[in-house]
Amino acid sequence: MAASAQDSPDPSAPPARTGRPRTSAKGEQTRARLIAAARTLLAGGPGERFTTRNVAALSGVSHGMCHYHFQDRTDLVLAVVTDIRPEWIHPLEDAVSAPGSFAERADRVVELLSRPEGAELSHLHSALHWHALNDERVRESLEAEYRRWRGCFVTLFRVLADERDDGRGGGAGGVDPFALGEAVAAAVDGLAAAESLGSEVDSGPVLRTLIRTLAAGTRPGA
Repeated sequence: MAASAQDSPDPSAPPARTGRPRTSAKGEQTRARLIAAARTLLAGGPGERFTTRNVAALSGVSHGMCHYHFQDRTDLVLAVVTDIRPEWIHPLEDAVSAPGSFAERADRVVELLSRPEGAELSHLHSALHWHALNDERVRESLEAEYRRWRGCFVTLFRVLADERDDGRGGGAGGVDPFALGEAVAAAVDGLAAAESLGSEVDSGPVLRTLIRTLAAGTRPGA
């Protein structure tokens, strides 16, 4: 079921699309309609329904025009991966990068992650994971997105390291931003998985306790 390998844009590139010819406003509108249709099909139906022909039909665009903008269905999936970035990665990056102390930034992160994920975004993530299992290009793209997402938590603990003015990075009493950030990211991922299965978990207090406990455990002499 894997699509044929074709050159694709760097999945870790910033949201602004680069590396492809400029198109007219009408062309951009057509591309946007195709991506919107791809999102709808990915979020609402099994993988067998997701074809370039069905995407074209749903968007009201000819099949040939669909292939003008996207060479194959993998290109459409990659476009969706990029398209949802502002909905789950950018808000987290903003929460971490905005001014404030470690505690203030951590509170913003917890408040953001405590909000329920929308049904469409949740279904899209599930569908993208399915495609990643069957298509190497999707897997690489999605892993790059998650690496960027996990990096937000590493950045958060770098703020803590700077506040402690401890450059030892993992020594006795030191702050290891990478290890602590990856630990929190794994916990967030686990909580999201539990909630997707209907488990009644109040993620806010759990995350707040975890972050505070990890931060307190890095104090010199702890």
